[in-house]
This record gives sequence, C-alpha cells and structure tokens, in this order.
Amino acid sequence: MINNTQRFSLGFILAASMVAGAHGATPAPDGAAVYFVTPLDGQTVSSPVTVRFGLDGLGVAPAGVERESTGHHHLLVDVDELPALDKPIPADERHVHFGGGQTQATVELEPGEHTLQLLVGDHLHIPHEPPVMSEKITITVE
Repeated sequence: MINNTQRFSLGFILAASMVAGAHGATPAPDGAAVYFVTPLDGQTVSSPVTVRFGLDGLGVAPAGVERESTGHHHLLVDVDELPALDKPIPADERHVHFGGGQTQATVELEPGEHTLQLLVGDHLHIPHEPPVMSEKITITVE
C-alpha cells in the first residue's frame, strides 16, 4: 500500500526523470564521501536498525532544493547492481529515499544477513558525477 508521502516521492521521481536528460550530472566536489556512522560492517544488530549517515565535502539539502555542493541520502538495501547513475535513483523497498534531508533513519529488516550501501543524489535524485557512494557493508540482523 502506497501512502501519501510515498505517492509524492514517486511523483517527484517521475517528474525528475522527465527532465533528467536536460539536467546533466551535478558535479561532486573533490573528496566528497558518504559513509556509515552506524551500523558498522560485520556488526550484528536487532531490528529495527538505526542507520546513521556520515557525509564529508557535501552539505545536505532536501530533494527539490538545488544548492551547489549538496545532496541527500539514499539507502540501498540488498542491492546487487547499482541503479543507473545518470537517472533518478528508483524508489522502492530496496532503494530508500531520504529526500527530507534526513541524516539517520530506523529501518525494519528481516532476520538474516543484509547488505547496505549509501548513494547521494542531487535535487532530482540523480547521483553526482563522480558518484558519491559508500562502500557496501554487510550486517546480520538477529
């Protein structure tokens, strides 16, 4: 079931994808990096999992707000292949958007092993050039 927030987000992504061709890639500042503050690679955690995002060399701005040297977080959960890096990041249970500018979130994960990766998107949810993404980490949920 899609709630109103998700409906808005999906509508925004659709609109963004229509202008993506004219947009071009937003440049990433030299040395920009995104990383996990928590959890750490190899950690065993309980669900819900609190995920804290770290960011260097970029500021955080909500989706739809175009400011130089900013972006917002996307959490990739159990994603084997990265999404297209020249188009808006998909919005689904494996590509979680934090377009409000959030720097942490609590996510429900089933017990077992999961991979997590962060990918920063610009005001249109399109990854920067070069992409600002974390290393993929693996956690175990008990």
